[in-house]
Amino acid sequence: MIRLSESLVLMVIVGMALVTFIPRVMPIWALSSRELPPVVARWLGFVPTAILSALLAPALLVQDGAIALNVSNLSLLAAVPTFVVAWRTKSFFGTVAVGMVCVAAGRYLGL
Repeated sequence: MIRLSESLVLMVIVGMALVTFIPRVMPIWALSSRELPPVVARWLGFVPTAILSALLAPALLVQDGAIALNVSNLSLLAAVPTFVVAWRTKSFFGTVAVGMVCVAAGRYLGL
């Protein structure tokens, strides 16, 4: 068994904190005093949507390692009305509530 000293563990934690903190702070620090071109500002506006899509797509479309675009995919079935509610109401609470109800109903019905 490897025995690590407390100082080594502390140095690793501090190092990990720095390599996590620095890449997040540097762009803010470098760009805070500058006006971004409208094209760049518009492009940056799409980043949250792209990240959310990248996180959601595999969870909704893939089952057992294969793409599942069928009626047995409960996640995909629940996502359709959930997306409609999110788009129409722009309500976070309403969207979460509809998603939970749809998944619960699907599980209750044995989907």
